[in-house]
Amino acid sequence: MTRFRPCIDLHHGAVKQIVGSSLNDHDENSLRTNFVATQPAEWYADLYRRDGLTGGHVIKLGPGNDEAARAALAAHPGGLHIGGGIDATNAETWLAAGASHVIVTSCLFNRDGIFQKHILQELVSAVGANRLVIDLSCRRLAGGWAVAMNRWQTITSLRITTDTLDSLAEHCAEFLIHAADAEGLCQGIDEELVALLGSWKGRPMTYAGGIATMADLDLIDRLSGGSIDATVGSSLDLFGGSGVKYADLVAREQQAQP
Repeated sequence: MTRFRPCIDLHHGAVKQIVGSSLNDHDENSLRTNFVATQPAEWYADLYRRDGLTGGHVIKLGPGNDEAARAALAAHPGGLHIGGGIDATNAETWLAAGASHVIVTSCLFNRDGIFQKHILQELVSAVGANRLVIDLSCRRLAGGWAVAMNRWQTITSLRITTDTLDSLAEHCAEFLIHAADAEGLCQGIDEELVALLGSWKGRPMTYAGGIATMADLDLIDRLSGGSIDATVGSSLDLFGGSGVKYADLVAREQQAQP
C-alpha cells in the first residue's frame, strides 16, 4: 500500500511550499511560493512525531537552513531523513544530529552533471548504504526523464531507467524522486513516471510532485502496485492547501498499520 511520507521543505530558514520549476539562483524574482509557514520547522517535526509518522524528509533548499533543519531533527530524532548540501564530509554530522538517513543528489555529479560513482562509494564508506537515500528527482525530456541537481536547476547525464535503478540499488536504502516539473503545481502526478518506477521493486521509494487530492494517492498505489510511497506538499491543508487533509492522511496511515 502507498504510504504517506511527511515533508519539511526549508528555504531561507522557513518552512515553505514552492513551485519546483521556479527555482533559479540567478533570478530570485522567478521563485513562485505557494506557502510560507508561521510555525518553525520543529513544530512540524513534533507534529509528525506525535502522529507516529516516520520516514519523511527535511529538504534544505539552499543556504541559511541548517539551524532550522537541526531543530526539526531534534524534535523527531530518528524519524526524518535530511537532504540538501549533503556530502561525504558532513553526512555523519547530520546523522549524529538525529537524521535516520541522509539524502544525496548534487554531490554525486561533477560541475557538468556527469555522474561520479566514486563519490557514491565514498558516501557508502562513510555512513553505510543502509543510511543513504539517493535522490533521483528529475525533469522530463524527450523520451524520458533526467536527474536534475542544484535544486532541480541543472540537468545531469543520468536518465531515469530501470537499469539506472538496478545499478544504484546496492548503494542505498531508498530512493526519493520528485517530479520537478509537477512539484508545487497541484495539477496531478506524472503518471508515466510513477508507472515506470512502480514496475521496479528493488528498493523502497518515495514519489513527490503534483499530488492534488487523495485520489492521486490511490492512483499512485494502483500504478505502482502499492510499492511507492508518496509525499504531499502544496495541496495539503497543513501547508495552506485545500485538496488533501492532513487528518485524512494520518487516519490512512493508522488504518494501514498491522
